[in-house]
Amino acid sequence: MKNNLKTAALLAGLGALCMAIGSIWGRGGLTMGLVIGLVMTAGSYWFSDKLAIAAARAQPVAEGEMPQYVAIVSDLAAREQIPMPKLFVSPNPQPNAFATGRNPANAAVCINTGILDYLDWDELRGVLAHEISHVKNRDILTSSVAAGVAMGIMFSARMAMWGAMFGGGGGRDNEGGSNPLAAILMVVLAPIAAMVLQMALSRSREYEADASAARLLGTGEPLARALEKLEIGAKRIPVDVNPAQASAYIVNPLRGDSIRSLFTTHPSTADRIARLRSGEWR
Repeated sequence: MKNNLKTAALLAGLGALCMAIGSIWGRGGLTMGLVIGLVMTAGSYWFSDKLAIAAARAQPVAEGEMPQYVAIVSDLAAREQIPMPKLFVSPNPQPNAFATGRNPANAAVCINTGILDYLDWDELRGVLAHEISHVKNRDILTSSVAAGVAMGIMFSARMAMWGAMFGGGGGRDNEGGSNPLAAILMVVLAPIAAMVLQMALSRSREYEADASAARLLGTGEPLARALEKLEIGAKRIPVDVNPAQASAYIVNPLRGDSIRSLFTTHPSTADRIARLRSGEWR
């Protein structure tokens, strides 16, 4: 409940930012910001599965292949009372996994080949329970909405910047005119605020998926052990992943310096493990 309330608050914050930056142009700007956000959200939501699978160069699991993988996901989906998602395998040596799809009926789960070198099947069950929880909780929808609105904010900010440079963006339908300093601050700060809110939203959904997975299995230990190994593996095997897709993975596939780590969409792996082992998910 706490994470769900946080999600609602963060989405509301993103929406407010979109309206605030659109208000630089007055009432017409509000409408424009809304339309941009809706178009980008719809595109990212509707094609999220195809984009993610293509970016990972993943292949579908053929009938008769990887029976344990199929059996585990089938069992977890049945327990959560959702349709069996499509299963994929990516030829990526980094141990990782992700779920995608616009709703449970159109979901897909993908594991990297590298994950099989790091985890036993009990640990992989914990990972797959996490991904199934993302599907059940419709986190792909939430993240798509957040990403779409954030992109709309950044696009609107760029338009506002160019408008200010060429003397447009004055907000003519505003009574009393516009405040140039306030407009400049909005153009600079709104995209940063949108990014921060989007990252906080993603972290919140990761915590909730961990908790849901632990409740589904009746224990958080398999996922906790898996996260320990996946964190080590991700550090040992760096990969080139599109930053726009990085948030979908169970652990951050991108590694960088300490400054860059401040802007990750993933919560601390150590914190996630501690929560799972403390029983906070009950």
